[in-house]
Amino acid sequence: MKSKGQRHLYALDVSAALALTVVYNGFARLTAADDGQPVYRGPLWLGCLIAATVGLPIAVRRRWPLAVLLTVLAGLTTASLLDVPREPYTAAGLAAYLVGLAEPARRSVSALAVTLPVACGAVYLGAAVVTPAEDRQGAVGLAGLVLLVIGGAWLLGFTVRGRRAAAARELRRRSERALDEERLRIARELHDIVSHNLSLIAVRAGVAGHVAEADPQEARAALKAIEETSRSALAEMRRTLGVLRTEGAPLGPVPDLDGLDSLAADARRAGVDVDLTVHGTGGMAEGTQLTVYRIVQEALTNAVRHAAPTRCQVTVEADAREIRIDITDRGRPSALGRTVRELPGGHGLLGIRERAMMYGGSFEAGPRPEGGFAVSVRLPVERNP
Repeated sequence: MKSKGQRHLYALDVSAALALTVVYNGFARLTAADDGQPVYRGPLWLGCLIAATVGLPIAVRRRWPLAVLLTVLAGLTTASLLDVPREPYTAAGLAAYLVGLAEPARRSVSALAVTLPVACGAVYLGAAVVTPAEDRQGAVGLAGLVLLVIGGAWLLGFTVRGRRAAAARELRRRSERALDEERLRIARELHDIVSHNLSLIAVRAGVAGHVAEADPQEARAALKAIEETSRSALAEMRRTLGVLRTEGAPLGPVPDLDGLDSLAADARRAGVDVDLTVHGTGGMAEGTQLTVYRIVQEALTNAVRHAAPTRCQVTVEADAREIRIDITDRGRPSALGRTVRELPGGHGLLGIRERAMMYGGSFEAGPRPEGGFAVSVRLPVERNP
């Protein structure tokens, strides 16, 4: 079914077709001309047929542009040789515009290469040879006007076609970039889910293996925590991977700042004593909450993996301008009573940096002079409207 805009364009074409047909019928019925130009002297039925051939095809130029141009060209060529037309090939211009707009470039250029010499030649022959009403210079000027009308209309259509194609390519490029960004986001989500939960599982498994004989109750508690963590990780991964299987599917429940307490609890069970402070974060946009959640999750995962058992301070504060995220740990106690901290490897810190840069924020991370490790992120505030 045609859209309202398409129906409007078809209605305009029908109106133009009827108007041209009526005008050329009038040309065919002229018996004398005030401008001194020759008039059509043939049978009326032939004049009406020429008028119909020139005008009526314009009504379907959007459906068959090339066929319409060739039909109109044949009608106008005949009309020029029989002294019917008294206007510079308006019908051919309308048809040529659609050929430039809708036909493939190679076919469109070929059609123009045929149309221009045929149309200009017919006008010149009709004006200067068959019924000499102009001198050669005047006939050349009339042919040049026809060339300008048809060639200009085709060039306009071809230019519009090129701009539409460029716009379509740009839209496709943006769509592909959005798809790549969405896949990268899903990859980050999977990395955060897997690295965080597997780190907790590894720590608890180590505890269970260490105290299995000496403290069976503690071992059972560690195994229970491993079971709960693995089930939670599997559920999150299923939701995330479901986006890859179902086009347009939502990513599922998006973690927010309410989940920070759960992250802290998980880290505590893995041997990191977390002191969590959250202030001034009400009304944050969903995307910002997810970013803060993942940054804290990754920093705590690094603390569990590289420093447990230790103490970790997590502070998330926001004011009117920015969000401040600071995660510091004391590092793992050494045999001499000092605290040490291994530099984290892998993609954790890189993921935090990428998330911060994506939101136009800043990122700093490194060992503390007094021992341990610190991560500091600043993000611009985005709140819900």
